Amino acid sequence: MAVVLAVALVGLAVGRQSITGQPAWAKPARFALSICLYSFTLLWLLTFVRGHERLVRTVSRVSAVALTVEMALIAAAAAAGTTSHFNFTTATTTGVWVAMAVFIATVWTMALATAVLLLFQRVQPPAFAWGLRLGAGVCCLGMAVAFRMTLPTPEQREAAAQGHGMPIIGAHTVGPADGGPGLPVTDWSTLGGDLRIPHFVGLHALQVLPLLGLLLADRPRRATPRHRTALMWIAALSYLGLVLVLTWQALRAQPVTAPDARTGAALLALAAVAGTAALLVLRHARATAG
Repeated sequence: MAVVLAVALVGLAVGRQSITGQPAWAKPARFALSICLYSFTLLWLLTFVRGHERLVRTVSRVSAVALTVEMALIAAAAAAGTTSHFNFTTATTTGVWVAMAVFIATVWTMALATAVLLLFQRVQPPAFAWGLRLGAGVCCLGMAVAFRMTLPTPEQREAAAQGHGMPIIGAHTVGPADGGPGLPVTDWSTLGGDLRIPHFVGLHALQVLPLLGLLLADRPRRATPRHRTALMWIAALSYLGLVLVLTWQALRAQPVTAPDARTGAALLALAAVAGTAALLVLRHARATAG
């Protein structure tokens, strides 16, 4: 991934070609960074699995091969000046996209296997153990949001019904077509919903929740392991709630930069419930310690 990132940065610096309104090498650069972070985190999580050596080797090696092929296909499409995702325009692009879909489903299966393995590991302290488990679980759900992107949009189905075929099947933008105005770096749509946002947030639960588990391992000082574990669960369920709200917002074709009253109310309710639950746990911890 470091090699691909270096190539992509050179392509961004000297290249002039654009794909769906973005520099051709922007997508390979983003994927290289994301896959690099995911791979290191997955490897770290697997160090907490005792026994199951053959299964651990399978998860790590299959993930490495699948992610390498995925990245190679994305980079090759960028070099060819075409899109890698949802592209059924030619036999070659169809084959590339089908292969990518198979390999990313394989990566998801390996992530799910990791989450299941962590459920049966005795890791101390408990809050950290649950940070590992819940982080892997929410990550799998966030990754699964990507499967929704592969379904044909209403506009694509209508075009097919009129006999125009479907050279593109699927999209990450809900409402307008892919390729419109987006946020800097991420390219998240500012005109419609974007399923890449809950996908991104859910995917990075793999880092956020284990790190929070580390912080809760010996904090708050007056809290017992049960209180710390409860706080870890509150944080994980709140994080999952955020992923669900962002998915709901995207599916309503609403840009993340312009949330409506319903989205705002959902986020406020989520924050209020999480805050109240955390305060109750902390109050009980102080009362118990006193």
